[in-house]
Amino acid sequence: MHDITVLVLEGAYASSVALTRDILATAAAVAARAGVPPPRWRVCSLEGGVVPLQGGFSIETSRLPPRARDDRSAWVLPGLGMDAPRALEERLAQDDVRRIADALWRHAGAGGTVAASCSSVFVLQAAGLLDGRRATTTWWLAPLLQELEPRCTVDADRMVCADGSVTTAGAAFAQTDLMLHLLRQRCGAALADAICRALLIDGRQAQAPFIVPELLASGDGLVARLAARVEKALPHPPSVAELAGEFCMSERSLSRHVRRATGKSTLALVQGVRLRRARALLEGSRMSVEQVAEAVGYQDATALRRLMKKIAGANPSRYRNVVAA
Repeated sequence: MHDITVLVLEGAYASSVALTRDILATAAAVAARAGVPPPRWRVCSLEGGVVPLQGGFSIETSRLPPRARDDRSAWVLPGLGMDAPRALEERLAQDDVRRIADALWRHAGAGGTVAASCSSVFVLQAAGLLDGRRATTTWWLAPLLQELEPRCTVDADRMVCADGSVTTAGAAFAQTDLMLHLLRQRCGAALADAICRALLIDGRQAQAPFIVPELLASGDGLVARLAARVEKALPHPPSVAELAGEFCMSERSLSRHVRRATGKSTLALVQGVRLRRARALLEGSRMSVEQVAEAVGYQDATALRRLMKKIAGANPSRYRNVVAA
């Protein structure tokens, strides 16, 4: 009986696959010190054998049993490394992805756990496993996921979303966070903490601090202009009503456009621009937190701390430590 089954698709993102394997190998190495049994895991593909990955790398796999009985392992898909919607949609239409999606659907239907990060979350969507659930994915593909699965609540701010038997994670290196989450669930907090200490992994709750609003919109020209307008106006950002007037739109039309392009409200877009500017100042200057708050339009540091804690899951001091280091 296995705890984790790693499913590898041809052309998967090599770093995501390697992260998965290295975290599991580290778990096996530190389990005794943590006082817990080591996790049992396997690396599988549809046909078994050597599977080519991106960048000329490859990995040896076992063949995924077609009808495994009593398989209670968590099936994990490392990221596919697809960053363009058209390329992703073409990949999802290929036979091996459809077969993996069917296998995931059967496994989940039998009570099994499934998990994926980055663009592999779309394989779960293709399997029909995100309907009515909360999920995350790589932040710049979040609008596409919401479009493909409108009954899914796509929360691009989160690093990991667990909803029942389905767990999803953000951009490629969020595979680290996904594996730690699964190992914490399956093997306990002591093992997950020991892995973090061994590999110097710091806990991350959100990918929101890394989101660039105009990139989230996948090249949408209006959103790019909105973001530039807001940033140029700091520390006095325009209101949503002012933005709508400047761009000759009603507030409702502007809201619909921004939400369709980014999955977020216009106000959230404005906050995202302020947060990005605040983080840049914290990391790249010697300005105090109070001065940074003033520079992005907040009356005091308390408001900035509250926003960063809510959206980014961290206090300003966390980014200030980057400068101090």
